[in-house]
Amino acid sequence: MTTTRRKFLTTGALAAGASTLAAPAVLAQSPIKWRMQTYAGAALGEHVAKPAIEAFNTIANGQMEIELFYADQLVPTSELFRAMQSGTIDAVQSDDDSMASPTEVTVFGGYFPMALRYSLDVPALFNTWGLNEIWAEEYAKVGVKHISAGAWDPCHFAMKEPVNTLADLRGKRVFTFPTAGRFLAQFGVVPVTVPWEDVEVAMQTGELDGIAWSGITEDYTVGWSKVAPYFLTNNISGAWIGHFFANMDRWNEVPPHLQELMRVCFEQSHYYRQHWYWAGEAKLRVEGSDMQLTTIPDAEWAQVEEAAKVFWDEIAAESEVKAKVVDIIKRYNEAMGKAGRPYRYT
Repeated sequence: MTTTRRKFLTTGALAAGASTLAAPAVLAQSPIKWRMQTYAGAALGEHVAKPAIEAFNTIANGQMEIELFYADQLVPTSELFRAMQSGTIDAVQSDDDSMASPTEVTVFGGYFPMALRYSLDVPALFNTWGLNEIWAEEYAKVGVKHISAGAWDPCHFAMKEPVNTLADLRGKRVFTFPTAGRFLAQFGVVPVTVPWEDVEVAMQTGELDGIAWSGITEDYTVGWSKVAPYFLTNNISGAWIGHFFANMDRWNEVPPHLQELMRVCFEQSHYYRQHWYWAGEAKLRVEGSDMQLTTIPDAEWAQVEEAAKVFWDEIAAESEVKAKVVDIIKRYNEAMGKAGRPYRYT
């Protein structure tokens, strides 16, 4: 009896005390809190960002919470990378180009001219043709985690005046991405940068003549269709390449199961955009009442397509990494062309 009592006092009581002490520590743990800013304004963010963040927060069940901010709410879009790298914000949804990331792959973010025909080209290139590995390596060098890449809409001109020939673009002040602007300048386009939320007003005041930032789904969703009544069916690229990124230190602090949950929710976001944009681009061309369609003849637009190939070679000459990406894009498009329908029709 004495031995049993002594054992209880020295083992059972200590074990009970240990469990009692452990419980408050678990209960006292605060949820991990992140701040993420998207490139998109509130109207567009309702589709391209908010559903994924809401799903993550729900499934995380109090273990982690991501607070979502829209375009320019915390920092200007052009400062997104620096803010994430420094830890001012924890994560970003954007393309490489417009957030001015200092990497060798930045030029390929957003719309790399004529590199993509369809939105499915993006996940194919990243998941099967090796771009994921290149992006992960390049961003790790600068302290950023590349979480995933996905496709958005194609890039078309939305204009105040109709465009039926390349000459109609000359002198037009157009809101677009840095690399797209660099490419389009050879056709007389004057690239203009304004905050995303100011585009509609800039169109109304005459600061801008047009927009080369999106497809027709986005034009209607954010209200640009009201100030840009002409939609050019020729596109600069078949899809926008965008990504989810995080500060590397913040990412490494997150438990593996929440990292995986983030990946899954972001992949769902990529999938949602695939069908939302794909359906919207066709439906609004046919049923939309705000915008009139115009087209530059194929024979003339071929000049733009040929100029893009020259542009690719110019980019490839800038570094080994860029040359590697351009080589993958070239080989991929060659394979798609040889595969024929439905991968390529011309």
